[in-house]
Amino acid sequence: MGGPGMTRADVQIRRIAPSEAAEYRTIRLEALQRDPEAFGATFESENAQPLTWFADRLAGSEVLGAYRDLELMGTAALSVRQGAKEAHKGIVWGVYVRLEARRAGVARLLTEAIIQLARSRVELIQLTVALGNEAAHRMYASLGFLEYGTERNALKQNGRYYDEILVAKSLTPKSD
Repeated sequence: MGGPGMTRADVQIRRIAPSEAAEYRTIRLEALQRDPEAFGATFESENAQPLTWFADRLAGSEVLGAYRDLELMGTAALSVRQGAKEAHKGIVWGVYVRLEARRAGVARLLTEAIIQLARSRVELIQLTVALGNEAAHRMYASLGFLEYGTERNALKQNGRYYDEILVAKSLTPKSD
């Protein structure tokens, strides 16, 4: 478990293997249930998927996990856009940290690891932050993500709309 005594030094970041699909499924469903406004997917749709679907997702994407001892405390993923004209961009998705590990720098560690991973693959990374999630917005800004817009009514759940802040970080050196 995390909690107040947990520090960044207690956390190891590594790729989640397809063989760990059951553990990934558990934390992913927890994220969708606990913070539905933060994700485009729904608990209902992913809960209905077989374990092989989660294993395939882990095999086809770069999904990182934050571990304290052997317990998965958080996730973050990177997908490279498809198509010749968009292959220079990566999308950060699935960022989630369990409640007991929050405020210990786990989200920052995961995001820093995603940035490092992305540097060898893409020139720009993008992500969205639910409007009102000030802690996440501040953290991404402190890591050099710049806001470039707001998508109104980006998500709709149970008759309620959620806006998302669009942010991006360039991974190429300045070319002035």
